[in-house]
Amino acid sequence: MTAFHHLLGNTLVASITNFTVWFAVTFWIFLETQSVFATGMIAGIYLVLTAALSIWFGGLVDHHRKKLVMMGSSVASFALYGAAWAIHAATPAESLTNIAGVPLWLFVLTVMFGVIAGNIRNIALPTLVTALIPEDRRDKANGLVGMVTGIGFLTTSAISGFLVAWGGMVATLGFALAFSVLAFAHLAFVHVDEPSLTRESHEPRRLDIAGTVRVVIGVPGLIALIIFGAFNNLLGGVFMALMDAYGLSLMSVERWGLLWAFVSTAFILSGLVIARTGLGPNPLRTLMIVNLIVWSVSAVFTIQSSIPLLAAGCFIWLFLGPYAEAAEHTTLQKVVPFERQGRVFGFAQAVEQAASPLTAFLIAPLAQFVLIPFMTTGAGADAIGDWFGRGPERGIALVFCIAGVLGVMATIFAFNSRYYRQLSAAYAEGAAAETPPDAQRAES
Repeated sequence: MTAFHHLLGNTLVASITNFTVWFAVTFWIFLETQSVFATGMIAGIYLVLTAALSIWFGGLVDHHRKKLVMMGSSVASFALYGAAWAIHAATPAESLTNIAGVPLWLFVLTVMFGVIAGNIRNIALPTLVTALIPEDRRDKANGLVGMVTGIGFLTTSAISGFLVAWGGMVATLGFALAFSVLAFAHLAFVHVDEPSLTRESHEPRRLDIAGTVRVVIGVPGLIALIIFGAFNNLLGGVFMALMDAYGLSLMSVERWGLLWAFVSTAFILSGLVIARTGLGPNPLRTLMIVNLIVWSVSAVFTIQSSIPLLAAGCFIWLFLGPYAEAAEHTTLQKVVPFERQGRVFGFAQAVEQAASPLTAFLIAPLAQFVLIPFMTTGAGADAIGDWFGRGPERGIALVFCIAGVLGVMATIFAFNSRYYRQLSAAYAEGAAAETPPDAQRAES
């Protein structure tokens, strides 16, 4: 087994840990408070913190050994999950159900920091693909990375539902502490033959946002790709804020967890297909086609209160997600110098993720106080309620439909823009700087 495969397995363990906590805290707070507003705030907090820390994480990845950074991620998550467990144990139960109370949000913030500490792996792993995998096989390796993400979703959605139903957040945090230790212990014994750190990797050891921006702007069309990703995440924040509330309005937490376990097999299938066939000669074209399909499906999969329709829409959505992520990673790995990739990946994640909190913070109260009443007893229920349906979950469903239509329009515009043509040309010309020597050795 190669070092890359060990890294994939280790990332799977860490993903199971962090996704379990993420799903569980969202399930738990909705069940405790019955508040769409609260779940939306959790999504917003997560995305704000992710955006705020991504560039710093990217600097850590560029300036230090990737393996050590990943091990440090496990240590940080372990410490924060332990602190969250202590807060939960010391806080009266009634204080953890009060959405206006400080104890609940102190607990949530500590949990979120533990989850976000694991995000550094999402920056480190793509740079290790560049270092360990030859350029002509990176798209397939990125497909395997997406498959690992899918297995994490498959496992954790079911685990989270049963952990919350059985032991609440105490059981969830105990699970997370044990698996954080496992991830650290395994990685300690994996030898990763990383390229030597260059002078640029060592100096300066600061955020160096200006230098990173110069690299991004220097590649024609790259900034447009990042902005397009940000717009997609602007709409994607709708799903992050409201999907669990919508699903839990239709079924129990155990069934919702099992449904996510089923539809998450789409991630695995998608990763296997990409690993076998790649992304084609132009990953950007693949990215645009995938987005067009995703947003078209998003416009109609909640058009009726139907669990099969919801499951089919989520399956297609998740199947195509790894294609979009692999296409963006493959492009960045080719057109961005290796010694800058951590910061550029971090910058891209920061810009793209910064859009989602705006949606999450706006959509949660908008759904709670405007669209749910609108589709329950308001004008919307009178106008389209006979065929669209009435009730709280129909207000949430209407948000998904609107987001899907806007996504289709944005993708058509991006597909026909000059920035798409510029970046496609840069990729075809191989605008990347020097490839790490280690990547010249093919991995079997």
